[in-house]
Amino acid sequence: MAEWKEYELNQICSRLSSGKGLPAKKISDSGKYPVYGGNGLRGYTETANFEGDCAIIGRQGAYCGNVRYFSGTAYMTEHAVVTCANENNNTRYLSYLLSTMNLGRLSGQSAQPGLSVKTLGKQVVKVPPLTIQNKIVSILAALDTKIEDNEKINKNLERQAQAIYTEMFITNADPTWSLGHLSDLITVKYGKDHKKLSNGEFPVYGSGGIMRYVERPLYNKESVLVPRKGTLNNVLYVNEPFWSVDTMFYTEMRQSNIAKYVFHYLKGKDLASMNAGSAVPSMTTAILNAMELRIPDANTLKRFEDLVSPMYVAMADNNTQSAKLEALRDTLLPRLMSGEIDVSNLDL
Repeated sequence: MAEWKEYELNQICSRLSSGKGLPAKKISDSGKYPVYGGNGLRGYTETANFEGDCAIIGRQGAYCGNVRYFSGTAYMTEHAVVTCANENNNTRYLSYLLSTMNLGRLSGQSAQPGLSVKTLGKQVVKVPPLTIQNKIVSILAALDTKIEDNEKINKNLERQAQAIYTEMFITNADPTWSLGHLSDLITVKYGKDHKKLSNGEFPVYGSGGIMRYVERPLYNKESVLVPRKGTLNNVLYVNEPFWSVDTMFYTEMRQSNIAKYVFHYLKGKDLASMNAGSAVPSMTTAILNAMELRIPDANTLKRFEDLVSPMYVAMADNNTQSAKLEALRDTLLPRLMSGEIDVSNLDL
């Protein structure tokens, strides 16, 4: 087997540094470049401060130590550590390696809460030659590519469902439908802290999506999740038992065939423009409950449900497949990163 050697992380990186601050007013739902923070995509802006491929490491909060691979042009905020491998190493391999290192444990070693770039740079890693790194990446990236393809298909299906919603309830809205408030359709509930829960099978949702899996659910029926803090426009539809964090509202439906209608209604609104916070964008139950809307008749809601439900079934199937692929990847990952699985003789 090819020789694996130990290095400090900063010895195999061409860049290991945090991004720069960006005022919230410059981040929107549309723009030329994506904006990445520690918890993933935050929105879009008109300027960029990074081009290439890198591992993005979350510096603070619930996402501290989380690692994701990125390739392209973007704006990286101060909440992200941007890590690029040097010419003798593969950046995507480095991102996989970092994801196995439980970097969140290092947050207490810095002067302020969060990860220190200096501390990260001193971490000792053991890596194989570049040829072996490339082979390992080809195995893991094939799984990730299929997962990413499923995400793209799901986004397209969601856009199709949104188009049907727009046609039925905006373009061809019936003026005789009664005018009401969102509170007539849903009950807004607060999420709860998840940190004391043991790991398990139920997803925990934050404003950036699934954060982890825990031992028991907070709610087990169809629901629409709305960020209470942070990226307010990242509304999510869930139809499985789940846990929602304390910065994420979940909702209970007050009548049948209404959850998908509510989801697409909220997706069509700029919730960020309704921000009630100062330093941190915030949503309140009062704002959500007071939102005015037309309440369609039961037959129309049932027709919409019948039209879009097959799309949601397909999305759920894709999510199930992706979960299995993620489980396979996560099983292979530590064994490949440690050299337990020898790929030196594989012809890839």
